[in-house]
This record gives sequence, structure tokens and C-alpha cells, in this order.
Amino acid sequence: MTDTLSQYSVLALYSAMAIYAIAFVLFTLDLAKGASDDSAAVGEAKKVAVVPERRKLARVAMALTVIGFLLQLAATVMRGLAASRVPWANMYEFAMTGTLVIVGVFLLVNLKWDIKFLGSFVTGLVLLLLGLAATRYYVEIAPLPPALQSYWLVIHVFVATLATGFFALGFALSLMQLLQGKRESAVAAGEKTRLAFLTRLPDSVQLENFAYRLIIIGFVLWTFTLIAGAIWAEKAWGRYWGWDTKEVWTFIIWTIYAGYIHARSTRGWRGSRSAWLAMVGFAAVMFNFTVVNIFFKGLHAYSGL
Repeated sequence: MTDTLSQYSVLALYSAMAIYAIAFVLFTLDLAKGASDDSAAVGEAKKVAVVPERRKLARVAMALTVIGFLLQLAATVMRGLAASRVPWANMYEFAMTGTLVIVGVFLLVNLKWDIKFLGSFVTGLVLLLLGLAATRYYVEIAPLPPALQSYWLVIHVFVATLATGFFALGFALSLMQLLQGKRESAVAAGEKTRLAFLTRLPDSVQLENFAYRLIIIGFVLWTFTLIAGAIWAEKAWGRYWGWDTKEVWTFIIWTIYAGYIHARSTRGWRGSRSAWLAMVGFAAVMFNFTVVNIFFKGLHAYSGL
């Protein structure tokens, strides 16, 4: 039964990746279509709607993303059932669950704000991470190490993963903010720009506000992650903090985002400076998830490789 569920999990995951690939193409075509539709407006100052126009390709891509999410959810649940535990105990499972949460946060936020324009980034990132996980980091189901046999595995890792989902969207919005700011400067100067597709997106100020709100949520979750990790460490190893590589990088990420929030709210850091700081923060998150998990040894070496 365990082997069967594991095989079905892999099949469902590859099916989800195929659906995400189609959605990625449609999201990208939607942006390209927007660029050609708005080409006449290039070089002219015009207001950008806060809620972009709903386009058919984007709607189809969103529907496919939902289907891909459900397939990936099924793959993750089956992996957990096969292992008789939560499915985030090694690098392969981290990638499976982490990307599932990123897609879930994207779909959830779309219920409040229309951010379909991030679809290419979200599906592209998920495809990249799942592709690496499935081809390089897949491992068979194995028993948990003693330190992971705790309810804190459920709480600590899930909250960290949820925070990563919000940080990912904050990164994408900050990147769009930089590009939009560049386009707006070119338009104001009467210059031509190749960023015409951005005319369908919110202006740079609104993009920055979206990013800030999502990063605030991610930061609160990451703060809980840091505290929960210390409590778990005391129960598992008899100390709250030991300067393990994973602990250090978790704190570095917290510091970067704390600096971002502080600089933006009290120092008046707006525009490109805040966007770059948000992007540096997510780069640190990805470094922590990939390089630290795989190449650094320590008490948190749970990649399963």
C-alpha cells in the first residue's frame, strides 16, 4: 500500500507540473498580448487601473493553476499517507510542500487583489523547484530522525513554509515595481520603452503597497518560525540557540525583513530601495532553502540526500 501511494503521488506531481507548464505559457502569452494591445500607448502618460482588465488567457491560466494545485495537493497528501507523517521531512518533500503553499497563497491573494500578472512568475518558479526536486532530490520514504519526531515539525516547518509563500509574492511584486518604475520614468521623459505590457499592471506605488502588505504577513509568520524553532531546539538538543547554520540563516532572513519594514516605515525608504531590500530578503530565503539545506552540515541536515 505504501509503495502504491508513493507511486500515485509521483504520478500526480508530474501531472501537476504538466498543467503548470501549460498555465505558464498562457500567463506569458497574456502578458505578451497585453504588450501588443497597448503598444499604441507606449510613450504616452496614462493612468493604470489598480485592478487590471480580466483577460481570457489569464482566466484560463488561472483555472489550470487551480487544477494543478489540486493535483499537487493530492500528490502531497498521498506522500504523507504513504509515510504516515507530515510530508516535509526531506528536501524532496520540502520542495513539494513549499511550492504547493506558494501556489496556494497566490490563489488566495487573488481572491482579494487581481494579481494574475504574477502567474508567469509563480508557475515558472514552481516548475523550476519541482523539476529540480523530482530529478535531483527524490528519495524513498524513510523513518524520521529522532529530533524530527515531534509535533513541532508540523508547526515550525509549516509556518516557515507559509511565510515563504508570502515572501515569494512580495519578491515578484517588488520586481514588477522596479520595472514599472523604469517604464513610468521613460514615459515621463517622452521616451520609448519595451515594457509596454506593464501598462496593464498597477502603478509602481500600488505594486509597492501590495508587496509591503504581503511581506508584513510573511514577517509575522517568520518571527513565529524563529521563536518556535528555538523552543523546539531546547526540547530536542537542550539549548535554545546554538549558532547552527540553519539557525543563523533563519535569523539573517528575519533581520533583512525587519530592516525592510523599519526602513520603509520610519526612514521613508520607498521606491527602488525598498524593492531591492525585499528582493534581497527572498534571495536569502532561497539560499536557505537550497544551498544551506544541501551543502551545509549541521543539526538541521535533513535534506535526505
